[in-house]
Amino acid sequence: MMHRANAEAAVIDVRDLRKDYIDEGEVTSALRGVSFTINKGDFVSIMGPSGSGKSTLVQILSFLDRPTGGAYLFLGRRTEELSDVDLAHIRNKSIGFVFQSFNLLTRLTSYENVEIPLVYSNVPVAARKKLVEDAIRAVGLEEKIHVETAKLSGGQKQRIAIARALVNDPDIIFADEPTGNLDSVSGAQVMSILEGLHDHGRTVILVTHETATAEFADRIIRLADGAIASDTPVANPRHSKNQFLK
Repeated sequence: MMHRANAEAAVIDVRDLRKDYIDEGEVTSALRGVSFTINKGDFVSIMGPSGSGKSTLVQILSFLDRPTGGAYLFLGRRTEELSDVDLAHIRNKSIGFVFQSFNLLTRLTSYENVEIPLVYSNVPVAARKKLVEDAIRAVGLEEKIHVETAKLSGGQKQRIAIARALVNDPDIIFADEPTGNLDSVSGAQVMSILEGLHDHGRTVILVTHETATAEFADRIIRLADGAIASDTPVANPRHSKNQFLK
């Protein structure tokens, strides 16, 4: 089932998106006419095997790459008309990233890691403290706020990474294999937090190869050979009662 919705309500509206790579005159099509919409507050999983175009799609959606053809509207704006500077600004202000490898600066404390996006956004020093504390409180790690992240467990590191993704109040959170380096208990905690963010109105895009993890979302887009193989709602999302967000 193709999921289409009112474009005016869409955070992401992708129409016939294509991406070609050229190497020594040989063209490789990574995306072959992908179309879908994601609305504010949606929780969507993107799945696909290696070579399916999943990574290329996510790079384009998060403004780390540009498509070869088709249209990508973000909050109603045609992104092909925006400069690289414009896209960098949108990426910093409107998108929060959570990575499989955490991407924390381990010699810095939890507070200092979460503060980094605010520094790049030129948020005044006086305003940062409450924003950082609120983000860390949202993931239930107030007691680790001044601990170097090198001393945290894997699950705690990922939760701090989520706090960092939240601190700028982004329109979308991209979670790229967020449980890939975690044990099952820590992975469940991280998914519980992402679910809670969704329950509180956040738009979450989850990239995963694990079906059980993907089913925390309300909808799964599966890619194969650069095209959408299926775009279907999850019949019974694996939602649990969130214990972190109050």
